[in-house]
Amino acid sequence: MSYDLMAFNPAKAPKNKAEFMKWYEGLTQWGEGHSYDDISICSPELQGWYREMLTFFPAMNGPDAVSDEELDADEDLESRVSDYCVARDAIYVAFAWSQAENAYDKVVELARKHRVGFFDVSGKDLDVILPDDEPAY
Repeated sequence: MSYDLMAFNPAKAPKNKAEFMKWYEGLTQWGEGHSYDDISICSPELQGWYREMLTFFPAMNGPDAVSDEELDADEDLESRVSDYCVARDAIYVAFAWSQAENAYDKVVELARKHRVGFFDVSGKDLDVILPDDEPAY
């Protein structure tokens, strides 16, 4: 089990909670018909968010995956390696539970910086926050 968070393109997401949750459920069926590690399909804002996230939480898989040599050289790195799943309008990330607090803080910080939305997938309230820092619903 992992600690999951998601950044998304606020221009593409529904504007109320019920519709958002339906959109999210459809999105996580992963049926868009492309590679889910191809960041080029996302908006420039999501791409910027992703690239900066990698500096704190390196990718487990795909073309940006951390190498075995990098893992061997940095004993702290393994706990921060995360699984990114890239959709057209969202990036879903699975973190180690030991990184939950750090991951939440960094995802929110960078979502604000890059003007993307944030969905607390693992949170009990399933908070959705838009770039203006206000809860969306």
